[in-house]
Order: sequence, then structure tokens, then C-alpha cells
Amino acid sequence: MSSEMLTADEMTAQSLSRGAAGIALLHIERALSGTEEWRNIYAHIRQAAAGRVVAAEHASLYYGAPAIAFVLHAASADGEHRYPSTAAKLDELVLGIARRRLATATARMDGGAPATFHEYDLFSGLIGIAALLLNRMPRSDVLAQILRYLVRLTRPRVEDGLEIPGWWVPHDPDPLLPTPGGHANLGMAHGAAGLLAVLALAARRGCVVLGQREAITFLMLWFDRWRQFSGDGPWWPQWLTQEDLRSGRPAQSGPGRPSWCYGTPGITRALQLGAIALGDQERQRTAEEDMAACLTAGQLARLSEAGLCHGLAGVYQTASRAAQDADSEAVTACLPELASLLRKQAAALHVEGAGLLTGEAGVRLAMETTHTPPRSGWDSCLLIT
Repeated sequence: MSSEMLTADEMTAQSLSRGAAGIALLHIERALSGTEEWRNIYAHIRQAAAGRVVAAEHASLYYGAPAIAFVLHAASADGEHRYPSTAAKLDELVLGIARRRLATATARMDGGAPATFHEYDLFSGLIGIAALLLNRMPRSDVLAQILRYLVRLTRPRVEDGLEIPGWWVPHDPDPLLPTPGGHANLGMAHGAAGLLAVLALAARRGCVVLGQREAITFLMLWFDRWRQFSGDGPWWPQWLTQEDLRSGRPAQSGPGRPSWCYGTPGITRALQLGAIALGDQERQRTAEEDMAACLTAGQLARLSEAGLCHGLAGVYQTASRAAQDADSEAVTACLPELASLLRKQAAALHVEGAGLLTGEAGVRLAMETTHTPPRSGWDSCLLIT
């Protein structure tokens, strides 16, 4: 398996977000539920893994060897070990990628330089690889090393006399949205919610390193500090700039769209998971009530997309996982109407292509699980379970 001289088709195929790898998850889920034949599924898996599998340092949960490993793990969710030799080879590649990336991240930290999304986030960084290892190799030393790195990433540092979070990045969240001096991201995809979710999920499964509970507590308190209020309920800014930190209040004037990636649903699911990991029932109930508050018709009307990342499918899937763990009825009571809305609007709202994250496959996967939790565990790539 090599990463040299890839064709454009091979590169796209290995993308969990928009390529054949993510699309294969839909067919795997259907096969596990008995609505599609396994012989048809193997063609989708072969398409995702065709050619040379990327194992370079830029490989991540959403691209290359880790993405294919995630797909094969989902295909074995029923206990039937499909492609065992290939899965074992991919596991070794993933461990090698993780070790190299940890070495680079540790050297960066030791040198006092700021982080980047590529280093740590769910889509392209070590949070995503940790999510994969929680499923594939939860007792591995490499996972423990990543958790230690993530604990260290929560620790604030001082830059130009200003205390900033350890996951602060010097680049913009988007080329069209400049943040002079950098920003601290709060979302599940690129920021503090993803960091909290993976530490909490690991703790819940007994994967705990020194300082992990303290890091979870720190992140919970940090979200408490930046929790905002409006007539639509509690909300959090998408990110914070240097000026926000200095003034103690965000420049963002009101809640954004209630999405999985940046919005209240993803953040409150992370807070719920953190509270469960700490055994804090009061915080858990608060997180659940805050999530329910953003699942109103007025809030959901802000969504113009159907997909998992920015749209209704992601909101439904996040809420359904929260309801499974809920200590109150607040979120559970919202699910029937939310599922009905998803089914009604799935065809009407915008999707980007056939892929998982913003496309048709993700919407259809959410619709597959409006009556029963995913059999394949496909949504663990969203850090909501």
C-alpha cells in the first residue's frame, strides 16, 4: 500500500467525507439491516480501497488508510470479520501514521509554536485518529499517547501577554472569514467540542490517562464561561478571537444555525458526554435541556441544507444519540417531529453530491436510523457515540 502517484479517482475514493469510502457506509448499514445483499456491498468496499491506499502523514480518519480501516470496521459490526488480513494491515498503517503525527505534534508543542486544524481536529488530525482507535484498538499504547497529547492540548498558554487556549490556531477558520491573530474554535469538527467529546468517550470506555478527568472538567468550565443566552435559548459562538478574549464577550451577536459541526447540537452533545464521563447529573440535564431548546421550528428554519455536517441530518443524528443517553425526556420528546421533518425535507433541502458529510449518503444514513440506532456504528466518525 503506497501513497505515490495517486490518480484523482483514487484520491476521491479514499475520502470518507465525499468519496466512495463514505458512500460504502450507507450500503454497509443497509446490509447489516437486511435490506441489501452483501455481494453488492463488496463492490462498494473494493471501489473505496481500489489502488494505492494513502498512508502518508496527511492521512486521517476522513482520508486514506484510517478512512478505509473505519469502513472495514463498520462492515464487521455484526461480528463477522470481513477482510481480516486487509484490516490487520490497515491497523498497522494507522498506528504508524499516528506515531509519526504524534512526534510532529509533540515537537511543535515543545517548541512553543501554535497548533493547526491539521494537527488535532476530527477531520484531518489526531482527534479523528483517536476516534478510530477507540473503535479498533481501544487498549493500544498509541491511543493512550494520543490522549496524553490531547490532555496537554487543553492547557492554556500565554501569547503576547494574553492567555489563550492550547488548541488556539493562528490561521482563519475559513478564507472568507478572517480572524486577525488567530482564533479558538468551539465546534465539534475543528474545536473544543471535538476535544471534549473524544476525551469523554474514551473515559466512558475506560481509556483514561493522567489528567484526563481534569481536562474534561476544564473544557466543561470553559464552555460554561462562553455560554450565551437569547430568546431562542442558550448558544455558543463559533469561535473566539483575541479581541473576544480580551473583552470577555464574543463579537458574534446571536446564535448561528443549529448544526452538528459548529452549532449548539454538537456542543451540547459534547457537554452531555463530558457530564456522563464525570458522573455529573446536573450538568447532564442542563446539556440535554440546552439541546432541546435549539430543536424548535424557529431554530431549525435556519437550516438550508439536509446534510450531516451543516444540516438537518446531522442535527437529527446528534439528537438521537443524545436521547439514547438522556437522563431527562427533553431531547427524546423532540425526536418524532425531528424525524418527520427530516423525511419531509430531505429531498427539498440542498445536498452537495453523493458523499457522506454534506451529500446524499449522509442524509440517507440518518433516515435509515430514524427507527433504530445504527447497526454499523457509522456515526462514531461524528464523535457523537
